[in-house]
Formats: sequence, structure tokens, C-alpha cells
Amino acid sequence: MKSKVMLPVLIFSACLLWAGDTAVFVDLGFSSDGSTYMFGQYGVQSETLKPWADLCVVDVASNSFVPGGKISYVHDGAVTAGHDGSGALYRVLARNTALADRYRIAYLLQGHPLYVSMENGALVGGETIEFRDFEKAASFRANLTDSASAAGSGTDAAGSGTDAAGSGTNAAGSSFVINLERRNSDGSVRSYTVGNAAIRRPGISAYRIRRVLAAPRNSALIFVIEMKKQNADGSSDIRYMVETLKL
Repeated sequence: MKSKVMLPVLIFSACLLWAGDTAVFVDLGFSSDGSTYMFGQYGVQSETLKPWADLCVVDVASNSFVPGGKISYVHDGAVTAGHDGSGALYRVLARNTALADRYRIAYLLQGHPLYVSMENGALVGGETIEFRDFEKAASFRANLTDSASAAGSGTDAAGSGTDAAGSGTNAAGSSFVINLERRNSDGSVRSYTVGNAAIRRPGISAYRIRRVLAAPRNSALIFVIEMKKQNADGSSDIRYMVETLKL
């Protein structure tokens, strides 16, 4: 009986001592033609313990948010012991069914995973990954290069990329680009550039490719990017964004 009483208290105490807010990424599906993609992320603010969520709809071809395609929500009360903040995302989804309907999002039509990173070490910036698409008999090599700036002040506009992180609390900013090489079964090679190195995101100090998804019924890739967001108190949060590439 004693352990049953103490467990929620210990979980809640762990939340209080957590050094940062780590988001959970959620694949919410594509439209039936693969032209639009919806994803979400949620978590619990480390300082206030308030659950929060972002809901995003992306135009795959242009690699940008659709009009009104990013919605953020922070609950006005703290999360209760043992809860993970997912309720904030459910609330945003329930309140914005018209957005999903407008862009014909099918929650069961999710991306096919081509690459999933199991790396849990510190984000230090820069990496090269390789993966295959067996259905299309193609192999890929992706190199992510990022660059930090002590004076970055720009934000990710709707013209390129889908940054769902918001601004940081310090002045540092960074950008990244992914150089992608596709090798087909006939030996032919094609190169692509994913992302925009000119866009600097305040407070973001490092990036990692966490997943690569193949869009159903459409020749496109979705790169799920994990970002390290620095806080003024020295702690760091984890947020996600996506970059899309129509092949």
C-alpha cells in the first residue's frame, strides 16, 4: 500500500526536477493524395508544469505551412501527477477538426518509416545517415550540416521549412541544411537540397534527423528534425519540426 501511495509523488517530483521539456512527436497522417501532411507535438513546460501542444499542417510540395496551418495551445493549469501532457494535443485536435477536414487529412494514412534514429546522446550538430526505400529500389545518403550564430534573430517564416518551436530565450540562432543523394537501382544518382540555410532560428543550438518518412501515394520524403532549444537558465528543451521534399 505504501508503494502505491508514493509512486505518483515520485513521478511528480521527477517532473519538478526535470532539466528541460522534451516534446513527443506524433504522426497524424496525410491527405488521400499525399499533398498535405499533419503532425503534432506535445509536452509539459518544465517551469510551470502546464501541458502544451502544437498542431501543424504542411503543404508537401512547397515545404511550408498551409494557411492557418500552425496552432499552438498551452493549458491554463498544471498537469496532474503521472500525466504526460498528451491531453493538450487531444484538445487541440478536437477543437480543430475543420482544419483536418479542409485538407482531407486521414489519420490512418501515416508515413512509411524509412529511417528511425535510436540515438539518445547529446545533440551536438551535424550528422550523416543512410537509408533505403525497398519499394522503389533506391538508397539515400543524407548529410545534415548546421551552423550556430551568436547574433541570430530571424524566425522561420512560412516561405520555407516548418519550424514548430517558437523563439528561444537567448539571442543565439542557428540554421541547417540537408544535402541528400539518391542512388537508383540503375546506378543513376540525383542530388537534392532540403531546408534553407538562410533561415536562422533563435535559441536553437543543434539539430538531429530523428525520422525519415515516405509519403503514401506520392513520391515525397518527410524529414522529422529534432531541435535543441536553449533556455536562459542553462537548461534545454527538445522540439520538432519537419522538412518535406517532393522527389
